[in-house]
Amino acid sequence: MKVNHLFIGGKWTAPAGRDTLTVTSASTGEYLGSAPAGTDLDVDHAVQAARSAFDAPGGWPAWEPERRAAAMVRLAEALDAGSEMMARTVSAQNGMPISTAEPFEGKVPAMLLRYYAGLVADASAEETRVGLPQGTTVVRREPIGVVAAVMTWNFPQTMAFFKIAPALAAGCTLVLKPAPQTVLDPALLADAIGTAGFPEGVINIVPGGPEAGAYLVSHPGVDKVSFTGSTAAGRRIAAACAALLRPVTLELGGKSAAVILDDADLATHLEQLFMASLVNNGQTCFASTRILAPRGRYPEIVELYTAMAQGAVVGDALDRATQIGPLVSAPQRDRVEGYIRKGLDEGARLTTGGGRPAGLDRGWFVEPTIFADVENSSTVAQEEIFGPVLTITPYDGEDEAVRLANDSAYGLAGTVWTSDLDRGARVARRIRTGTVGLNGYLPDVTSPYGGRKASGLGRELGPEGLRAYQELQSIYYP
Repeated sequence: MKVNHLFIGGKWTAPAGRDTLTVTSASTGEYLGSAPAGTDLDVDHAVQAARSAFDAPGGWPAWEPERRAAAMVRLAEALDAGSEMMARTVSAQNGMPISTAEPFEGKVPAMLLRYYAGLVADASAEETRVGLPQGTTVVRREPIGVVAAVMTWNFPQTMAFFKIAPALAAGCTLVLKPAPQTVLDPALLADAIGTAGFPEGVINIVPGGPEAGAYLVSHPGVDKVSFTGSTAAGRRIAAACAALLRPVTLELGGKSAAVILDDADLATHLEQLFMASLVNNGQTCFASTRILAPRGRYPEIVELYTAMAQGAVVGDALDRATQIGPLVSAPQRDRVEGYIRKGLDEGARLTTGGGRPAGLDRGWFVEPTIFADVENSSTVAQEEIFGPVLTITPYDGEDEAVRLANDSAYGLAGTVWTSDLDRGARVARRIRTGTVGLNGYLPDVTSPYGGRKASGLGRELGPEGLRAYQELQSIYYP
């Protein structure tokens, strides 16, 4: 797939520059396609298109909520029609197993559009309150304006629609900046937007690298920034938005703990254990990659995770039998291999993996890797690796398990594994993270998702995700 134009103002538009972003298959290293690399001029053009669509009389925010909702449902239908191609395109680019890409990249965007369409169609934009000491007040929710959505590569469409769906429902317009590793699937999104008949300029797409992202984030025509990506990049974006007093939502990294309680019946949750820790080859911000195991069951749990890793089918991302695909790129594989060396240097015990799988000489593969006897203070237990690497640390008693779970710079997610859900919920309430799963983990579209500490600012999903794209205005009546 060779994309020659940018989607700006509802049309395919020639880019201002000549540079391109080339994408290779994560599974084979072969050329997949390319797209234009957006310049500052392209960003200017896209922001102006979004600005015009927002500010024009009768523009997108002036549409009745029911009319916006209907347009969102049409976009959902267009995405449904192309879901198979979308999933395959994402899988080929970033190495996500197709069995994961189909339900996530192929289905979640349309689900989000329908959820937020229903939410905004049923919600009132105004609320009247009895005032104190006198009078009444009308509290209004208004769309915040033009949104700069800077996206990640690991779940490119799913995470994009964490932003697109609530922003559209609120009445905002957007400029999307896809990650350079995944610039082909946005062309399929643009086609769906055209099929759905969206007004010109409501959604604009400008692929690019960090420079394009930085320029967009600081653009004077932008009213709100929403970013998903690394904590390091999030800090830079937060600093830029702070200087501009610009609202920002940041969904950043994680190093989540799986707290296995001594009563857990792990044999009944093998699929959930795998998904919680190794989904998308470990390239998942919410993955429970720090396994905290009760000392009395420690050998059993180390053996279970070792067998799980050894039994996982590693292969081409587009093969339906594959459970662990390649990493997104050669630099990402180098990064993960560097962490594996660091774990060995720091004295962790390698129980399986640690190298490149035999017979997969092309693409960016790393064996599923398990480290046992890991100190919670070690590098591999504290830093986000973003690959199929798990650490296992023993603990003595529930209090120590909670202390170890909270002994992290991050606070995005976590899991608790137990046969007693009431006990698990009590432990979950003590873990300082934005989300916790009991005997599994899957974000809930209807509930707030986001992190504490170095895992970010603000929340996506649920009604809270819609409110992130709204401003409040109070009108006082005597």
